[in-house]
Amino acid sequence: MEIRGPVLLPARREDIELDTLDGLRLVGELAVPETRPPVATLVTLHPLPTAGGFMDSHILRKAAARLPALADLAVLRFNTRGTTSPRGTSDGTFDGGRAEAFDVAAAMDVVRERGLPRPWLVGWSFGTELALKYGRDHDVEGVILLSPPLHRASAEEVAAWAGDRRRMVVLVPEFDDYLRPDEARERFATVPDATLIAVEGGKHLWVGESQTRRVLTEIVAAVNPDALPLPTDWAD
Repeated sequence: MEIRGPVLLPARREDIELDTLDGLRLVGELAVPETRPPVATLVTLHPLPTAGGFMDSHILRKAAARLPALADLAVLRFNTRGTTSPRGTSDGTFDGGRAEAFDVAAAMDVVRERGLPRPWLVGWSFGTELALKYGRDHDVEGVILLSPPLHRASAEEVAAWAGDRRRMVVLVPEFDDYLRPDEARERFATVPDATLIAVEGGKHLWVGESQTRRVLTEIVAAVNPDALPLPTDWAD
């Protein structure tokens, strides 16, 4: 069976709820390898909910569908406050990246409570803003930023990562709608240890199987490189 599109590979999947410090309940899902303990954990932060982003935005859904089986990763997805997906609707209302600090903290609480190993924040678009603004507050190995627009994360918040022990990997599409590689190099220059990867032919939404595979490969390269290369077929 070719691994592409909506293919769902074996994993243990559990609907979960996350409780925030300001009294909200968020809906989510945790996917872990079917028969082995995970070697690392992806805590995913979805694109802008007011523009259609949610925990099932396709790159995050495909990460949860494939990477527990292909790379022994745990994948935690959840809807930030006020966001709806087929899993349900999280309490609260969208706050433009401010009160969402509590949502990130609630996800990290789940990581600690479940004893999930080596957490990384994986943000996409709006999710990169949350990772940049609040990732330094938590015990993570690093952040992976997919299509960062840098609309809400200030220059000071980006520069605060300079010299941080945690890794920063930035994937910037060649044809991004908001931030393209040349400008991204300038704006992330304050974090000299950041790894910035310009993805040729890429677009903000990473549409198409070739772009999906590239993004998932770069995620695994950062988090569990021993699992590379990712297979393109699965023995059903």
